[in-house]
Amino acid sequence: MQALGSPEFWIQQLINALGLGSQYALMAVGLAMVFGVMRLINFAHGTVMMASAYIGLLLLQQGVPFPFVALGAIAGAAALGVLMERIAYRPVRGAPDVVLLLNSFAVAVLLENVAILLFSPRSRPFPMPEVLTRVFHPGGNLFLPSIHLWALGGALLALGGLGLFVTRTRLGLAMRAAAENPTAAQLLGIEIGKVTVLAFAIGSAMAGLAVLFWTAHVGTINPGMGFEPVLKAFVACVIGGFGTIPGAVLGGYLLGALEIALQGLLPSGVVGYRDALVYGILILILLVRPGGVLGYLEAERV
Repeated sequence: MQALGSPEFWIQQLINALGLGSQYALMAVGLAMVFGVMRLINFAHGTVMMASAYIGLLLLQQGVPFPFVALGAIAGAAALGVLMERIAYRPVRGAPDVVLLLNSFAVAVLLENVAILLFSPRSRPFPMPEVLTRVFHPGGNLFLPSIHLWALGGALLALGGLGLFVTRTRLGLAMRAAAENPTAAQLLGIEIGKVTVLAFAIGSAMAGLAVLFWTAHVGTINPGMGFEPVLKAFVACVIGGFGTIPGAVLGGYLLGALEIALQGLLPSGVVGYRDALVYGILILILLVRPGGVLGYLEAERV
């Protein structure tokens, strides 16, 4: 048992916050990328994660080695994101925001019910290799779950690669231009359709990577598992600033740190209300800084 205020206690909280925040950052980035290009809060993002988890489970049941299972789950999520954009979102591009929002809810409900029909609503165990479930004891009362190391390492690689892509490649710069001003980007010859598909593919691939760590943390999967991750991603985007990739990453780590801090500092009888307290703090943030930490407010004609 670690004493409150001891160095070990704070080191343990930092380890936990980095591991959880890495998962939230990966989830939030995918949500932020789609919002940046389409101004769409894609609530079907969570069902993409759910579908990716089931793709991974099906591959595991066929005896596929876990590294290829992970690649298959990520690729499956990216492919599903592209299909969603082509079938559900492209036909209503340019429609009022409320139409896009309702469309995302419809896609989420559809995919969840398809999963229920195919796999039943009950939870299923998702066997993970020992390399992801091992817990190290560096010394004293410190615990270092290997999943935290993998989540942090995977997030750094994925987010670092994404940062290089959007700042060093023509497609990445086109995506940033489309997010900043779609009309001006079109006048410059940028194909908004291609950029949108790319945003869905990359964002969904990030979700596929995040769900591997999330599933290793939770241990089971079910058709309704996408609701909590997409809600956490939404909160992280709001905290960091909607529509910005750095804001989504910062928001993810801030949300992870906030949850771990509340869990470590609150009395045991109050820990169960952690999520309620997090959302209460979110309301305060919105009252003080509606655009988020790194975001900005756009003037809109109502």
